[in-house]
Amino acid sequence: MALLEVDQLITEFATDEGLVRAVDGVSFDVEAGATLGIVGESGCGKSVTALSMMRLLPQPMGRIAGGSITFQGTDLTRLDIPAMENVRGRRIGMVFQEPMTALNPVHTIGRQLTEGMLLHKVCEPANALRAAADMLDRVGIPSPDLRLGEYPHQLSGGMRQRVVIAMALACEPDLLIADEPTTALDVTIQAQILELIADLQRRMGMAVIMITHDLGVIAETCEQVVVMYAGKVAEQGSVFDIFDRPAHPYTRGLLASIPRLETPAKSRLGVIEGMVPGLRDLPIGCRFENRCEHAIDRCREQVPAPELVAAGHTVSCLRWQAL
Repeated sequence: MALLEVDQLITEFATDEGLVRAVDGVSFDVEAGATLGIVGESGCGKSVTALSMMRLLPQPMGRIAGGSITFQGTDLTRLDIPAMENVRGRRIGMVFQEPMTALNPVHTIGRQLTEGMLLHKVCEPANALRAAADMLDRVGIPSPDLRLGEYPHQLSGGMRQRVVIAMALACEPDLLIADEPTTALDVTIQAQILELIADLQRRMGMAVIMITHDLGVIAETCEQVVVMYAGKVAEQGSVFDIFDRPAHPYTRGLLASIPRLETPAKSRLGVIEGMVPGLRDLPIGCRFENRCEHAIDRCREQVPAPELVAAGHTVSCLRWQAL
């Protein structure tokens, strides 16, 4: 059995204009100790999928309307609030987007780091600060005892991101969800953060879900990949399948937009024309058909079901064999 099994997940939001389905029938598995990447454009449902797994959807607008999220044999969608609070932080950690907003500006780093440890009774109060300093040291923050008494605004962006990672790992969870962990960081710091997560994963033996729009991050860190578009899974498979044998036109378009060393200096990068459809005005058939140069009438009328390309590699496209 996989560590995490997401099966036909549906997440909806109640808005003034009506019900919006932000995640529609998403399924994937994560094995213990493995790394899964979820990639796609902004607004495709990546972060909502993560918040659904953590049961942190904004209330009362958001709700899980269907499907299951089975973690270590337990369906998280059926847990009551106290039981789910025992899962968050202790068994599943999450690195949220924007470390400055993920940290409370009026509490010290030490207080925020020890909060989860004390809540889950990982250690006694007298030892919590010592454990917090050890965790800061593990994530590469110098003078950890000094940093415990500082506030988020006193740290650089890279150091704040390391603190957020330390908070997510303070209770040594079995699964880490990293939502855009390198956003707004310069290239050098990005590489350090990715190397840090990979090193901690090896040492702690945890699984990682890496959520990003950056295919370079996916290629460097992940073993399995889920490509999302407009709330649905367009394609999924191993990182080698997705990069070497992409089957979906959307995946091919994403890969064509990446600069390559062999690309002539004055040549244009690939562009996916058009815009992602609004969630309140989705096409009847394939959600990518209005941007797909291979679309035919059937694509506008029929929702594509996942088809097997090869072992462990599926694609949701009616015409993938003809491309």
